[in-house]
Amino acid sequence: MKYKFKILEQLERNGIVAVIRAESNEQALKIVDFAYQGGIRAIEITMTVPGAIDVIKDISSKFSTELLIGAGTILDSETARLAILAGAEFIVSPHLDIEIIKTTNRYQKVIIPGAMTVREVILSMEHGADVVKIFPSGLFGPEIIKAIKGPLPQAPLMPTGGINLKNLQEWVKAGVFCVGVGSSLTKDAIKKGDYAIVKDKAQEFINKYKEIKEQIKNS
Repeated sequence: MKYKFKILEQLERNGIVAVIRAESNEQALKIVDFAYQGGIRAIEITMTVPGAIDVIKDISSKFSTELLIGAGTILDSETARLAILAGAEFIVSPHLDIEIIKTTNRYQKVIIPGAMTVREVILSMEHGADVVKIFPSGLFGPEIIKAIKGPLPQAPLMPTGGINLKNLQEWVKAGVFCVGVGSSLTKDAIKKGDYAIVKDKAQEFINKYKEIKEQIKNS
């Protein structure tokens, strides 16, 4: 069993959380496999994937301690529990739901509820969120992180939506805890049916993230 602080440590160190949306169980497993080959070490399987709970079980069995597995698009506490029992180490929801936070904390897993306003971020933290997902972050851009960090410098934020290789640097420099990357990692592979593209994209994201963090460290 991974302790919560270890999971948070891994999320922050990895920096990139691959958000997997797929049309089938098989497609999701292919994407995860190639993302892992490309250096991704934190995966969020969304509940919109057919058979998502089984995908989490399969990945947990295959990768064991090598990959940090999370469940996303969690809309209720019942689904959160099922995902945790299947092997999810962190739970992500698109909204703030106190019952989801309670359930996840009961199992000592990392909980990342969704928020967009300062009020929602504060409420999330007051009710026990470990990290707050800023969603849909693409509607506002990196400025939303700076705006929230103004009054809440202590808030650990994970923007998701609209993050790509071109704007990754802006997001990271704005002060994120980590970032969720979805379609920019997988859309070309799904469109062309060539999942090796995911490996290449994953490598680009990981290398770029490390490069940015090194720049920040030395600045």
